[in-house]
Amino acid sequence: MSLPSFTEFGLLPAGDYSLSLSQLKDSSLVVPDPAFSSSWDKEWRVKLVDNLAVLAGQLWQVGITDIFIDGSFVEQKDHPGDIDGYFECELSYLASGQLQRDLNKLDEHKIWTWSPASRTPFANSTKKRLPMWHFYRVELYPHFGQLAGISDEFGNALQFPAAFRKSRTEHRQKGIVKLLRD
Repeated sequence: MSLPSFTEFGLLPAGDYSLSLSQLKDSSLVVPDPAFSSSWDKEWRVKLVDNLAVLAGQLWQVGITDIFIDGSFVEQKDHPGDIDGYFECELSYLASGQLQRDLNKLDEHKIWTWSPASRTPFANSTKKRLPMWHFYRVELYPHFGQLAGISDEFGNALQFPAAFRKSRTEHRQKGIVKLLRD
């Protein structure tokens, strides 16, 4: 599947786009459009997709199938800071701690946690990040129907599916990528 061009606001047009990791690597989210910018950081975007592949592979190994990515990665930014996303899971699998244990058995850095206590700041920043961000520059959150901690332009709390389909500052509709297994 090819992706449509970015909107006039530099966003992936609203909609859900299903891509495999190899299709993502070949897409306009990674391969620069010469008309846009000569400073598009393709190498960084490839590295982010490679890192995403590690985490998505671990999620697929434990039976998680619905993984979505967005954030600045699906925006027309030369150098996105990271890849954000969420995956759908059963509350009981997460709440029991079994999901975290299963994933950490697969990851050499044992980065799978969403505990606020695990967050640490990154060089010269006060913003605290999860361990997965520090190792992979990817943050993937479990979604089981809860609120995302993100509000719309009217102050209403949103769940991940709605929150990730809007730009955070201007609240414009934007697209999201659903990862498919290669």
